[in-house]
Amino acid sequence: MTIHNPAAAFFASPAARGIAALLRGLQRVSPNLGTRVAMGLFFTPVPTKWLARSRAVPRPWVELQLPFEGGHISVWQREDIEPGMPKVLLTHGWAGDAQQMRPLADALAQAGFEPVLLDLPAHGRSSGLRSNLYQWVRALFAVTARFGPWEGVVAHSLGTLALSHALARGLPAHRAVLVALAPAPWQFLRWFAQAMGTGESLAARMRGRFEQREGVSLGHFEPAWLAERVEQPTLIVHDRGDVTAPIVSSETLLAGLPAGKLHVTEGLGHRRLLNDPGVMRHVCDHLS
Repeated sequence: MTIHNPAAAFFASPAARGIAALLRGLQRVSPNLGTRVAMGLFFTPVPTKWLARSRAVPRPWVELQLPFEGGHISVWQREDIEPGMPKVLLTHGWAGDAQQMRPLADALAQAGFEPVLLDLPAHGRSSGLRSNLYQWVRALFAVTARFGPWEGVVAHSLGTLALSHALARGLPAHRAVLVALAPAPWQFLRWFAQAMGTGESLAARMRGRFEQREGVSLGHFEPAWLAERVEQPTLIVHDRGDVTAPIVSSETLLAGLPAGKLHVTEGLGHRRLLNDPGVMRHVCDHLS
């Protein structure tokens, strides 16, 4: 099966091709320096973050800034929710922001839940310029310490891997929803290296540097590893034609989950899932 490389389109612009050529030159002169530069690029979200910072968010949603690792993470709540409603945490994927999850969160509010939206580090209105999956896991535990435990947890795209890893490590939640489950992190590193024209050796060095710095194996974000450790009843939602995150990752996770089910859509792609009324109904039904 041929899997589309989502990094290829991003690095097709003249400016990106220039960056790729510079990185290839650095790799030849100094692999260590080239690896450091590559990691800086890889862990920096695209500039949609700045758009999210200036975008107006309608009431009744209000922002709370929670101190986190020398900066803050932005958490969003509705001020019209009655106290005592079951809480659901929702979070986004790479280069996304919490407001992408707002239509689904509003549907959950109408279904009797208290939704809580999280801007992950270096995304949305949270502070930071760079981030990574393991920092996302720490952010999930930080917001849970303040607002949890959760009746349900929902994540999209790369956020699904951080959430699944957090659940595997004991994040307190009764049920989970994973929308457009992302491929394994190692695949993203390979895609990046391919798009930059540097070969897989760069991806291997980046992986080694990340694992040494963060003290965690990227293998612990693989669907097969996660499936053995996520015990919550889990709904996976995936579009059959998703080229950003192929459905094979969801099928692999589903095969190992003790209590999982897969809802497959057609024609919604990677992001339109979040605004689809049918998907919203499935999510509300699962969490209820």
